Amino acid sequence: MCRRKRIFGIVVVMLLVVFLLTGCSNVNKENYDKLKMGMTYTEVTDILGAPDNCSETMGAKNCLWGDDEVNIKVKFVVDKVVWMSNTGLK
Repeated sequence: MCRRKRIFGIVVVMLLVVFLLTGCSNVNKENYDKLKMGMTYTEVTDILGAPDNCSETMGAKNCLWGDDEVNIKVKFVVDKVVWMSNTGLK
């Protein structure tokens, strides 16, 4: 009986962790709507948090928050937003 309670407790804790991790994403429509052309990289990361991926090419920095299905993409030139897009936001 004690073993069943322990397993049940572990399952409940795991479900709570999964729920909290997925519920805390900054990649959402509300935050995307806060982004404006000309914002700095720091201003964007204050809203979205650290990007999941960034690459730099010829003075432009392309950053991605999220994954292939749900994401926000922002391009910075001289540390200012010059382009942004999103996929799958709700």
